[in-house]
Amino acid sequence: MYRFPNRRRTVAWPTHTTDRREPGSSRGSPWMAGSSRFEAQPNAREKSAAAFSMRSMRGEDIAAGRFRRPHRPAGCGERRSCARCPAGGLSLARHAVALSLALLSSACFGIGRKPVGEVYLAPEAPDRGPDFSNALYQTTAVRLQSGNSVDFINNGNVFDAMVAEIAKARRSIHIVSFIWADGEVSKRLMTAIAARARAGVQCRILVDAVGSLSLTDEEVAPLTGAGCKVRRSRPVPGQDDLARNHRKIVLVDGRVGITGGFGIDDRWRGDGVSGESWRDSNVRVRGPAVLEMQQAFAENWQETTQELLPADAFPEPERPGKVRAAFVSSTEHGIVTHNDRLTQLFIAAAHERIWLANAYFLPSEPILQLLERKARQGVDVRILAAGDKTDTGPYLGPQRERMDRLIAAGAKAYEYEPSMMHSKTMLVDRSLVAVGSCNLDPLSLNKMDEGALVADDPALAKQLERQWTQDLSHAKERGKPRGQVADTRR
Repeated sequence: MYRFPNRRRTVAWPTHTTDRREPGSSRGSPWMAGSSRFEAQPNAREKSAAAFSMRSMRGEDIAAGRFRRPHRPAGCGERRSCARCPAGGLSLARHAVALSLALLSSACFGIGRKPVGEVYLAPEAPDRGPDFSNALYQTTAVRLQSGNSVDFINNGNVFDAMVAEIAKARRSIHIVSFIWADGEVSKRLMTAIAARARAGVQCRILVDAVGSLSLTDEEVAPLTGAGCKVRRSRPVPGQDDLARNHRKIVLVDGRVGITGGFGIDDRWRGDGVSGESWRDSNVRVRGPAVLEMQQAFAENWQETTQELLPADAFPEPERPGKVRAAFVSSTEHGIVTHNDRLTQLFIAAAHERIWLANAYFLPSEPILQLLERKARQGVDVRILAAGDKTDTGPYLGPQRERMDRLIAAGAKAYEYEPSMMHSKTMLVDRSLVAVGSCNLDPLSLNKMDEGALVADDPALAKQLERQWTQDLSHAKERGKPRGQVADTRR
């Protein structure tokens, strides 16, 4: 065992390497200081025990805005429970499993209670052009920039795009992913990345400590053996174990970026319609917006490693297209996050339509009230979310209550039927588009690091509209008998 300072307290961390992390850092990981080793994974008994060990992290508390710390065992000198305490301390693996359970249950309770960050923004906003860009700057501190090229990459096609771009890398490959799990997709990407690393390309990879809990030392060996730096983002126990890194970004040479809802997992490799193939939306970007994606990665990398990226990670941007776009990053905020702000702005900008596709539709009260307002004004409000094939069944009840509330105001709500619907997109009027990792649930809206590509472009909006039409052909409209075709008319 060794100890390192973790902000205001000390955490004991088991290790199996002779490397030692220098004191003075804010976060730590077995992957750091030259080590790529992982903790042992939990067995079934540990998982069962962990489920009963997070009494102070109940889902209803989280959904109600009470993000409480774990209990302090009797006789413990720490500020919170720790692995050294015989009185109920959790091992790293058990703590992570229990945290996962808390994450999954966080939005399933406390409907009607005041959530964290209940802030109401302007109910009306410009819907396009310089005025919208100015509103975006006032709301999220970024402006739309021209000169971008943006194209949609749906479902498993995103991995073909990743491999193709990685093969062209000359200076750097940067990846942050909430989920990275062993499988064919992982092996394919690792092979492509390792080949460029051996050619001298700098490779830096961040995976979330909870989302990628199953990833082992042996599974990342092809990367670390080729010289890649692979780090675990926000190990547990940490300062705030609910503040996960949920971003999904792949960057090559600071010139091309891919973002969306994907995970590095075989569940994403199919067509989004058949079997266990998840339905997801992603975009590939070239142009000035890529530097904002690079900045989001750099922020997380510095937090984890205390390292700055070299200057050449931020090259003079190329302008290969005409799309006006920006990347909006979101992180925990004591009042209201950029994720919540961006969602409210998009809804406020809607004069003809606001179509929201989201895996977990459990929005804040300000977002719900804005949607109700727009529906009553005659705006075409549509919600598409996961249905019975969801990966988190307890979400369905609270989600459907919110859908029914909007339906009563004149909106339409749909549940995707063939498989898990994991997209996070927004389409407003004829030109505004957002695609990223941002869920509409209490954790993503309050605690997690997220990101979304925002664009003002009629051609891109038309592409997303076509995808919506296709998705609705596989969806059931809530409030209509099963088997009745969803209304796809404008």
